[in-house]
Amino acid sequence: MFPENEQPKSRWERLKERLRHTYRLVIMNNETFEEVGSYRISLLNVYVLISTELVVVAFMVYAAIAYTPIQRYLPGFSKSEEAYEMENLQAELKELEKQVTAYELYTQNLKKAVTGDMSGITADEVPEMELDTADIEEVSPSELDEQIRKEVELEELGLKAQQPRMSNFSPQGIPIEQLYFTSPVRGGISAGFDKENGHLGVDILAPKNTAIKAVMDGYVFLSDWTIETGNTIGIQHPNNIITFYKHNSALLKKVGSSVKAGEAVAIIGNTGTLTDGPHLHFELWYQGRAIDPTEYIRF
Repeated sequence: MFPENEQPKSRWERLKERLRHTYRLVIMNNETFEEVGSYRISLLNVYVLISTELVVVAFMVYAAIAYTPIQRYLPGFSKSEEAYEMENLQAELKELEKQVTAYELYTQNLKKAVTGDMSGITADEVPEMELDTADIEEVSPSELDEQIRKEVELEELGLKAQQPRMSNFSPQGIPIEQLYFTSPVRGGISAGFDKENGHLGVDILAPKNTAIKAVMDGYVFLSDWTIETGNTIGIQHPNNIITFYKHNSALLKKVGSSVKAGEAVAIIGNTGTLTDGPHLHFELWYQGRAIDPTEYIRF
């Protein structure tokens, strides 16, 4: 029974009093009953300690599942190892497909460029590819690259020379037998015309520093240096006639220059790999074919 002036306490108030009530925890030796330690505790402190430990353990378990590979081994939390490997393979396959598509388009455009068909080549057709340019260094072409490039250009000009050409000079349509040619240089012939063995001209010996002359009026379409023929000059003449002067020590005319018959265009020399002494290698082309110059010119 409660006193007359005292109101009965509610269950919540009684619980708070119990939580706040302090207890003493005594630790004693089991054999000697000697007191080893004594601690004051309350139910509230025990509740807070247990709750804190539970929260810490729950956070550690969550972190272990969410941020470590352990989740792969827990059913329902992650995909299987085979699923991860399948995703990686699919990603690699897509990347390879993009590269193959880019290389196919590049090959097609390269073929069109080589054959001269530039229609349909647009930059939008090639998919964008990420390139790491951090380690890329600019490389200047070497001297050998420049020589090879000039050699290729000369070969292209030779191929063009094998095709019939129309000249801006007159007269036109006159047979070659009725034309007059000035001798490019006077001297003995050391090697004659031999089309079967690839010698498409004649080699003429002459003293050092002898001037080489144009055999007819015309204009210079080639004036350059190559590995095999050295300093080389090519002249376009009327009636689809082209002449080449090779192994010169110096060139006196540039591309686009007009020349007259008998005008000096080069100096005899010994340049290029296909020579073993000072001489002029002279070629005469008519309607796209190399012909024997000795049949029309007296050296």
